[in-house]
Amino acid sequence: MISVSHKAKQFLVLVIKLLIVGGAFYFIYNQLVSNEKLDWDKFVTLLNRKLSLWNLVLILFLTFLNRFLEILKWQNLVSVIRKITIGEAAKQVLGSLTAGLFTPNGIGEFAGKALFYEKAKTKKIIFLNLISNGIQMILTVIFGIFGLLYFNARFSIITTKAVIGLFAIMIVVFVVLFFAKKITVKGYSIEKLIHKLNEIPKFIHRKNIGLGIGRYLVFSHQYYILFLLFGVEIPYLLLMAAITSVYFIASSLPTFQFLDFAVKGSVAVYFFGLMGVNEWIVIFISTLMWFLNTVLPSVIGSYFVLNFKTTWK
Repeated sequence: MISVSHKAKQFLVLVIKLLIVGGAFYFIYNQLVSNEKLDWDKFVTLLNRKLSLWNLVLILFLTFLNRFLEILKWQNLVSVIRKITIGEAAKQVLGSLTAGLFTPNGIGEFAGKALFYEKAKTKKIIFLNLISNGIQMILTVIFGIFGLLYFNARFSIITTKAVIGLFAIMIVVFVVLFFAKKITVKGYSIEKLIHKLNEIPKFIHRKNIGLGIGRYLVFSHQYYILFLLFGVEIPYLLLMAAITSVYFIASSLPTFQFLDFAVKGSVAVYFFGLMGVNEWIVIFISTLMWFLNTVLPSVIGSYFVLNFKTTWK
């Protein structure tokens, strides 16, 4: 068996770090420069006219709060393995975000977080990350369905029969999952999953749900405030219904983190177009949301990637 020298391992790790960070920055630059729908002169002019110091502080604070709540979520969940500080949780969340930037649906985040722990704990870390992402997805679906129903009542995107059909399908899926919970596939079953979830203390689940709700309200209202700053005057409930619908539909589509703004932007253009909002305003806001909540944290996360020292043995 060929053994790899310590220096060779260090060089390989350095190359991987540089590839991750270099790839992240390349994709960010490429998406911002190559988007033909973005008129940067118009964008800068509008920002100078609309964005005051207090507005800027508010938007940046919501950006910080969005990611900070995610850091608290991770610190809370990983406490079932060991207690970590907010600083350690920030390093793991932001570093893994950078690693997952150009992987489908942020899959790289799972591997990124696992590398901060012993190899024996990999499955547990991946499971905890699934819980963290899972609660966010469940909340997106719940808020999204109510938002979509409210929006549909105003604009009739789909027929009443289609709505009833969708609910019928959901009920059938839940019934099938309930009766199939004991069926095992490669050693895994829904019953086993429920048992694993029950092993985690209830107060950790409750805190996870609370932080998840807080995070959802923060980034959805950040979206809302940006529309107000860009001069979009639509009643609160209708605008929030459109926002929750966009997040629900966009999150259901497989995509890469670096393309997130393009997917959400395309869906948003359709929904807000029905309300008469200019396409370029929707695209700018979607791009700005992506920049604030994905690009900025990824740039900070690149520092942790470059200074990462694996605990794997």
